[in-house]
Order: sequence, then C-alpha cells, then structure tokens
Amino acid sequence: MEGFEPAVTEVAQTGHTPEEESDMGAKGEALAKQFEVKAHESWAYVEKLGDADLKKVTEAEKWTVAATAHHLFGAYDRVPDIAKGLAAGRSPANFSTKVLDQMNAQHAKDFAACSKADLMAAYRTGSAKAASTLRGLSDEELVKSGVIFQDAPPFTVEQLVTRALIAHTDEHMGSIRKTVGK
Repeated sequence: MEGFEPAVTEVAQTGHTPEEESDMGAKGEALAKQFEVKAHESWAYVEKLGDADLKKVTEAEKWTVAATAHHLFGAYDRVPDIAKGLAAGRSPANFSTKVLDQMNAQHAKDFAACSKADLMAAYRTGSAKAASTLRGLSDEELVKSGVIFQDAPPFTVEQLVTRALIAHTDEHMGSIRKTVGK
C-alpha cells in the first residue's frame, strides 16, 4: 500500500523490550533529558572558544579554561560508573574529598593546555555514556544510597548524578563563562 509505513517494534524504537522499559524509571529519563540540555549547552559554548580563551585561568578553580572543561567533560565519563556501582551496592574504597581534591589538582596541571579537539572528544564520549546510564537507572536504583567519600555523608544515586553531572556543569560552565566574558 502506498503511504503505508510498517509498524516499528517497541524494541527498535527504544532499544529496550517492553519489560525492560517498565523497569526503567521516569526519574532517570527526566535526569537524562536535563543533563543532555546542560551538556549540549556546555559543548556548544566551549566549541566556539578560541585558543586564547582556552588558556585563560578561571578565578574560581584557578585552572585554565581548557583544564576546567576537560575536568567537566571527564566527569561525564567517570560519574556514570560511580552511579552504577552505588546502585549495585558498591562504594569506592579509601576515597575522600581530600583525595578528590588532589586528583583534581593533578588533572588541572596535566590538562592545562588541552586542545579543543581533545575537549570535544572527551565531551562526545562522556556525555553519551552519562545520558545512557541515566536512562538505564530505575527509580529504585536512584534512591539507593552509599558512601562515596569516607569523610562525607552518604549520597543517593540521584543526589550523586544531580550534583556531579547537572550542578557540576552549572558550576564549571558559570566559571568558564565568567572567565571568558562571552
């Protein structure tokens, strides 16, 4: 028949069977959409920056714009693994805010002169992983909690992704925008 489109199965549309779809949470989907908007805005902004902008030092972090953006886009790749572990009842061993601060300081030195191409590659890899992971989290997994930092209170998975992906993007992109002035 002309104009007739064959029905597409639910699996082909969503990538999940109907049973898997019912296990996925509405909150995970909402968080994924919220993250994707913020991540895309950050990519679009950083993608327009010139080399001189990437070399500027942020007031808040005291890192170059390049290092700050790489730190942020790198979190898009690392946080999903921590979230999945927390949802499965696993917490990082011997990890504290002091250790995180030391890692971040070293990262800032290592990626101070990061190229835009490297930033965009980190964004593409990390943002896709983060969005996919968020979509795969059930509402039950999002409320699970555990210790991430030995010197801080426990986090729920939802608190982790809200803080370490969404608020983290706002924080660092605000700093980058203030530094660059565009």
